[in-house]
Amino acid sequence: MPIVAQSTETTDWVSRFADEVIEESERRAPGKPVVVASGLSPSGPIHLGNLREVMTPHLVADEVRRRGHRVRHLISWDDYDRYRKVPADVPGVDKTWSEHIGKPLTSVPAPKGSAYPNWAEHFKAAMVESLAEMGVEFDGISQTAQYTSGVYREQILHAMKHRGDIDAILGQYRTKKAPAKKQQQKPVDEAELEAAEGSGAAGEDDGSSGAAGYFPYKPYCGNCEKDFTTVTSYDDDSTELTYACTECGFSETVRLNEFNRGKLVWKVDWPMRWAYEGVIFEPSGVDHSSPGSSFQVGGQIVGIFGGEQPIGPMYAFVGISGMAKMSSSKGGVPTPGDALKIMEPQLLRWLYARRRPNQSFKIAFDQEIQRLYDEWDRLDAKVDDGSALPGDVAAHSRAVGTAGGELPRTPRPLPYRTLASVADITGGHTDQALRILSDLDPSNPLGSLDEARPRYDKAEAWINNHVPADQRTIVRAEPDAELLKSLDEQGQRSLRLLLDGLAANWSLDGLTHLVYGVPKVQAGFSADATPKELPPEIKTAQRSFFALLYHLLVGRDTGPRLPTLLLAVGQDRVRALLGE
Repeated sequence: MPIVAQSTETTDWVSRFADEVIEESERRAPGKPVVVASGLSPSGPIHLGNLREVMTPHLVADEVRRRGHRVRHLISWDDYDRYRKVPADVPGVDKTWSEHIGKPLTSVPAPKGSAYPNWAEHFKAAMVESLAEMGVEFDGISQTAQYTSGVYREQILHAMKHRGDIDAILGQYRTKKAPAKKQQQKPVDEAELEAAEGSGAAGEDDGSSGAAGYFPYKPYCGNCEKDFTTVTSYDDDSTELTYACTECGFSETVRLNEFNRGKLVWKVDWPMRWAYEGVIFEPSGVDHSSPGSSFQVGGQIVGIFGGEQPIGPMYAFVGISGMAKMSSSKGGVPTPGDALKIMEPQLLRWLYARRRPNQSFKIAFDQEIQRLYDEWDRLDAKVDDGSALPGDVAAHSRAVGTAGGELPRTPRPLPYRTLASVADITGGHTDQALRILSDLDPSNPLGSLDEARPRYDKAEAWINNHVPADQRTIVRAEPDAELLKSLDEQGQRSLRLLLDGLAANWSLDGLTHLVYGVPKVQAGFSADATPKELPPEIKTAQRSFFALLYHLLVGRDTGPRLPTLLLAVGQDRVRALLGE
């Protein structure tokens, strides 16, 4: 059943943009579907920074759809971009791929072992799979298909006819000092990054100027397939175009009104597509929003094609806990697929929905993921009991589903940190994991591990792939006889109090009360005493007691939460390791 729009008034950023987009669409194209757009270049792994290019319009499109309007979310796959460099750390790729630099991405072989026909399709496939898991609906457009089938022929001829007007607009920026390089999110057209020095602000390609004049069109060579080409002449009446390739020396004359092996340069291509598709909303990264960059210049060039610039919020950097800025061309960066291996799609959607586009945020692959999950579960509970703030309710609603319905969810969403601890301790033994998780709440035990999935599988994947080996939990095989023998009377009594209470408190809540209560009882207080009723030294005593238990159970100062650890080890083994 479709999710009904929230009746509570909200001021979240998605609703505000939806208001603007609906109004603007009714002005520009009344009666037609609202068009929002994203652009992705499959030049390498499409990373979590690129995902903001998709999630920003997706969330707005979904809100518009919830309000009963027809919407098209276009994703332009910039697969006709040039292959610019060989990404690092991509499996199945070696230095021999450098021989393809300059070719369209769809003409470059896929990595060795890939099931896909070319480089672009290989990296598109992983993103398409991730978007499906996240509930993102879109219409994909291959720019290779568009250009090579002649779809844009009239637009290309129009751009060539008005090249003087385009050149005049771009000329306003060529003499200006390029701004300092900013954090890049929307991957620039691959040809941009190989532009000649001085071709425009921010190093973006705006076409070639030479003795023959300015041309906003770049052919791919008919011999070597690369774009190391220069247009040497063009006739507006006959559309005859002559180019020469500096890579292989090939030269030919073609008629542009029937030639389909080339593309408009990025600063002209983008605004051409805005006009052609009737785009109302498309975000841009900070690198595209500085003076003289693609989005700003495109706002002037789009008029040449009879269109208008979309509403376009600038979006900020998406970071990864413990990692530097992401770059597709460098490789080795986390992708949406990587994130979805360790977190449910609801959590990933929420991270993008709760922050305004101009706010940066981080996605956790380290211990921080446990805190994020705790925060998400608290929000889930507040939404259920009606205590969440309206803006938080809106972000939650956008995270758990779309206008088409809710995303699949874990039936029994147990705490992520607990699941991670259990997966760590049991080392893949699902029967042991089920035993421990059933002991968390003996009055309502799990019937099968499937009730805790897929969250359990995500937590297990995080433990296995993102927790260093020296931080994994290995329970002692034998008691630490030397440590047990060295304990003073107070240490021995603390263990006795714990052991005496195990049977009666064998549940997550019961063991939590027990392990925190032992130091209180030893100091003469009730196990139920609150922190306000206790002197500060009780906290010190608790830390010392916890450290002792960790040493006796896993041979380290720290480890998983003690109640979870005790449940995982099991009563009999706990008693043996604690010297009973």
